[in-house]
Amino acid sequence: MLYEDNTEREVCGYEISGFDNMKVEPQTVTVIYKGYDNLCYNYKKLRGESMKVNYNSTIRSCFIGYIVQAIVNNFVPLLFITFQSQYSIPLSKITLLITINFGLQLIIDFASAFFIDKIGYRLSVLIAHLFAALGLISIAILPDMMNDSFMGIFISVFLYAVGGGLLEVVVSPIVEACPNEHKDKTMSMLHSFYCWGHVGVVFLSTVFFAVFGIDNWKIMAIIWACIPLANTILFAKVPIAPLIGEGEKGLTIKELNSKKLFWLFLLMMICAGASEQAVSQWASTFAEKGLGVSKTIGDLAGPMFFAICMGLSRAYYGKFGEKINLQLFMIGSSMLCVVSYLGIVFFTIPALGLISCGIAGLSVGIMWPGTFSMASASIKRGGTAMFALMALAGDLGCAGGPTVVGMVSSHFSDNLQMGTLAAIVFPVILCVGLAYTKKVRNV
Repeated sequence: MLYEDNTEREVCGYEISGFDNMKVEPQTVTVIYKGYDNLCYNYKKLRGESMKVNYNSTIRSCFIGYIVQAIVNNFVPLLFITFQSQYSIPLSKITLLITINFGLQLIIDFASAFFIDKIGYRLSVLIAHLFAALGLISIAILPDMMNDSFMGIFISVFLYAVGGGLLEVVVSPIVEACPNEHKDKTMSMLHSFYCWGHVGVVFLSTVFFAVFGIDNWKIMAIIWACIPLANTILFAKVPIAPLIGEGEKGLTIKELNSKKLFWLFLLMMICAGASEQAVSQWASTFAEKGLGVSKTIGDLAGPMFFAICMGLSRAYYGKFGEKINLQLFMIGSSMLCVVSYLGIVFFTIPALGLISCGIAGLSVGIMWPGTFSMASASIKRGGTAMFALMALAGDLGCAGGPTVVGMVSSHFSDNLQMGTLAAIVFPVILCVGLAYTKKVRNV
């Protein structure tokens, strides 16, 4: 290898002298080095020894992993009314299930920073899928087996919430670690699969219930459980690249806390989650009130329309991201989010209000994966701790955004428009944060 002192040395038995101009001789590889991480297998590849690892299967498994997370978060809520009638469970207890699911995921987000590096990403992602599958299978079995049906549902939700929390933390860094020139594109495409999973779960479950009857919901639960089970097998075989380079250590929580840029990204992540869920969680209500349709149609028209638009935004960046400045794209998206919120607030024509919900979905699509990508690119050796705390911040935003909308709406006599107006603070803060990231990065 050609070092700064112009001396040549051998690497893996091959003489290395550079990287831009490559030529292969019987026993010598001449290269002009520009910082490649794994020289040896690239050199051997030049001699006809196929040693390159293909991570396409890994990325596909991660895409399915986000579909699993969509199943975990969106299937059981479709059954809340069924649980109420079939098991005589009061609505107050049923709504507690949402708190259990997302509350436990928050705990997992935080705890994972301390154990994932010890047990490894492969074992962590396998455990996540198994818990998700076990929870979905259990919900079809335990309520009828136990004297207290609610306790059976509670245990099931607990199980799949553990899986969902782990998936949130491990899947994104696995994708981030895969050798890829445009990591932000892949990250955006990854998160689009949560949207497609959301749409698929709601649509296919609704069709199944319409054809076979809601009484057969247990069969549908088992069917959905097959996806995490199948992906467990895939993840057991796919290559998983290390998130941190060999010989390096990821930053500790204490080291991360000392970085101003990290705190800025945490705030941005909270705002990204809040901006996304502030409208998403109320989309069904907007559709029902705005269009005057039934709850079933409202569930399809509102959340599905929002999810489709959000998925299209993420897929667009996933396809053309190399031609787009991520920071400028996110600033533009934040501004569009403000405009969509104002449309929801001030449009008096119901259809225009619903269209504004769709535009909100388009605008928030890049916020979560984009913040992830910017943080990973800006904070070197962030490692597992960074991804875990970023996921925690995002989930806090997901919980906080709808809460702010609901509290403000209640204060103004259940006026959702006023609640949405208050939520404008989240995309505004995100936009300001994006404008300052470059400045803080240089501090």
